[in-house]
Order: sequence, then C-alpha cells, then structure tokens
Amino acid sequence: MRIRTRVLPLLMLLCFASPAFAQDSPKPETIVGKMAFKFVRGVTNVATSVVELPKQTIINARDRGPVGYVVGPLAGVGMTFYRVVIGAAEAVFCMVPQPGYYDPMIDPEFVWQGWDVKRNEPITENEAEQPAPAN
Repeated sequence: MRIRTRVLPLLMLLCFASPAFAQDSPKPETIVGKMAFKFVRGVTNVATSVVELPKQTIINARDRGPVGYVVGPLAGVGMTFYRVVIGAAEAVFCMVPQPGYYDPMIDPEFVWQGWDVKRNEPITENEAEQPAPAN
C-alpha cells in the first residue's frame, strides 16, 4: 500500500510534466541573426538620433500648432538623448535577449518611423474638457 501511494503521484507527475519539456530550442542561426539585428539597430539609432530634432519639431508643429515650434525642439533634444542612450544600450548588450526576445527597446524602432502618427493628447484646456465624439 505504501508503494502505491508513493508511486502513483510520481507517475502522474511524470505523465503531466514531460510535455512541458518537449519544446524545441531555436536554431543558432536564428539567435545570431537576432543578435546582429539588435546590434545594427542600436548603432543605427545612435547614428541617426540627431534626426529627432527636426522630427519632433515637425510633429509638434503639426499637432499643436504654433506652440509646437517651441515645444518641438525641446522634445527633439530629449528624444535625441533618449535614442542615443537606448541605441548604445542595444549595441552594447546585443547578446542579451532582453527585453522580450531581442525586441526593440524603443518605439518606434527607428527614427524614420512614426512620422504619420497623430497624437491624441489635448492641445488646449477647451479640447481637454470637450467629450470625445461618439462613433
């Protein structure tokens, strides 16, 4: 009786746990390719980070009006610094599969992406108080 009470839970554990370990690991070529792309993405973001200045100026002027010509360069300086730091971190830590599985640490991934996205934040107090239109 003692053997049955000890063996039965062990057999059940082996039956249910074995499929969990049956996952195939990724191929080395895939891992190295993702590492290389993360390194190139980091170096590219460091090299092209200065484009954030005109990008943020144009986006803020489009979305906020004339105030965007003041806010945009300030946001551009901040985003330039942010993109340099994130790009350097991705280049230095290209072998580390974080965040996610070699996913980009910044969105948009590159500076030339995200120009057409319109921000939904209110520009003035009047817009903040108005309810959103119903669809």
